[in-house]
Amino acid sequence: MSMLTVRDLDPEVKEKLRQRAARHGRSMEAEARLILAAAVETSDEPVDLVASIREHFSGTGIELVRPDRKTAAQRPITFGS
Repeated sequence: MSMLTVRDLDPEVKEKLRQRAARHGRSMEAEARLILAAAVETSDEPVDLVASIREHFSGTGIELVRPDRKTAAQRPITFGS
């Protein structure tokens, strides 16, 4: 195992880490290890939102039809009463 030193840690951050560790019944060091491990496990890759939505609704029988922007008439926007 390697060792990591964190310098100039804001005292408020340290106190919140101490409280969080206490809530979970762990040492501050163990809590920091878990937080760091979880942080590096998440992907920094951008999410393809369109693909995710299509995947979510696939097989549901729902088909969304996108209106033709060239022929569809748009209603004018009115503000007020």
